[in-house]
Amino acid sequence: MGDPYTVLGLSPGASEEEIKAAYRRLAKKYHPDLHPGDQEAAKKMQEINAAYEALRNPSQRNAAQDRAS
Repeated sequence: MGDPYTVLGLSPGASEEEIKAAYRRLAKKYHPDLHPGDQEAAKKMQEINAAYEALRNPSQRNAAQDRAS
């Protein structure tokens, strides 16, 4: 996975609310239930989930910000 901020379309200084909103927006767009059988959408959703998990925890978010700088 690349930079989690890039995956979610955010800048490295994004707030928790911005992170959650970006995740929800992308989840609605790529969720496998909305695209049955679409392997690209499933792959993108996995990437989105991994990026959100990386940024959800404040200590992990700080590490991601350091890598993005």
